[in-house]
Amino acid sequence: MSSSIVLGGLVGWMLALTVKHVIADFILQNAWMAMGKDQKTGWALPLLIHCTIHGVLTTAIIAAVQPKLWYLGLVDFAIHITIDRCKGWTVAHCGVTPDTRWFWWLIGIDQALHHVTGFFLAIYIAASG
Repeated sequence: MSSSIVLGGLVGWMLALTVKHVIADFILQNAWMAMGKDQKTGWALPLLIHCTIHGVLTTAIIAAVQPKLWYLGLVDFAIHITIDRCKGWTVAHCGVTPDTRWFWWLIGIDQALHHVTGFFLAIYIAASG
C-alpha cells in the first residue's frame, strides 16, 4: 500500500461507496428490516439481511474494479452489522423512540459511522491501486 493517494481515486471511491450506502440503506432496506433490527427480539434476521445487502453491494463494486480487494465487502459487512446492532440494542433497551431527540442522535451517529467506514475503505482502496 502506497503512502500517497491519488485524489481522483479517493473521491471516486468515496462517491461510489456513498451511492452504494444510499441504495442499501434507503432504497433496498424495507420497513421490516429498518424496524425489525431495532427490536428486543427477532432482530437477527432483518439485521443479517440488511447487512448482507451492504456486503454484497460493496463486494460487487470493488470486485468490478479491483478484484483482489473483494474481501473488503466482508469488512464492510462486519463493521455495518456491529454499528447497526449497537444502535438497535440502544433503541430496544433504552426506550428510545422516534419522538425523542435521542433517536435522531442515534440515527446521525449511525450514519456518520457508516460514512467514516466508507471513507477509510476508500482510502485503503485508493492506496492499494
